[in-house]
Amino acid sequence: MITSLAFYLFASILVLSALMVITARNPVHSVLFLILGFFNAAGLFVLLGAEFIAMILVIVYVGAVAVLFLFVVMMLDISFSDLRKGAMQYVPMGLVIGAVLLLEFFTLFGAWQFAPEAMGQVSAPIAADSELTNTEALGQLVYTKYFLPFQLAGLILLVAMIGAIVLTHRQRSGVYKQRVAEQFARKREDAMEVRKVSSGSGA
Repeated sequence: MITSLAFYLFASILVLSALMVITARNPVHSVLFLILGFFNAAGLFVLLGAEFIAMILVIVYVGAVAVLFLFVVMMLDISFSDLRKGAMQYVPMGLVIGAVLLLEFFTLFGAWQFAPEAMGQVSAPIAADSELTNTEALGQLVYTKYFLPFQLAGLILLVAMIGAIVLTHRQRSGVYKQRVAEQFARKREDAMEVRKVSSGSGA
């Protein structure tokens, strides 16, 4: 009974906070509602027994991504009133696309049927009577069976990060930059000159 009440509490707050993210007029409030939604999603993962995923959701998304969103929104001088101008003209097209997607979902779930042998072919990652914790089981599964897809996902994220840095990098005049190749190619004769100064005279 308590688990059911906790589920409905977390789920209802998550849905309401998600709606407030897209309906709040103040972008700072939208980010704060997003953080609230992340916390409630983490609570749902705890109810499912996936405490590791819940902690990752709180640490990574709340502690890094959402805080980054908040800093960007507060630091950038963006006129959101100008961005909202003319937005109502896209509402009919958005309603049509939403209705089509909703119809597709109803068609998909209405015609979905499990094969009788489908559940029997699903292999459990760990035995039911295993003493492994959720985190240990997830680590063994990711770093053994799904090791290559996990590394490929990390490589894709690395390439995306490098691409974002390259796209946002700007060449500005009047800014001194370090040129490592020129520094290594520099010789002693280029940087130092030996002069013989007689006693009693300046250089």
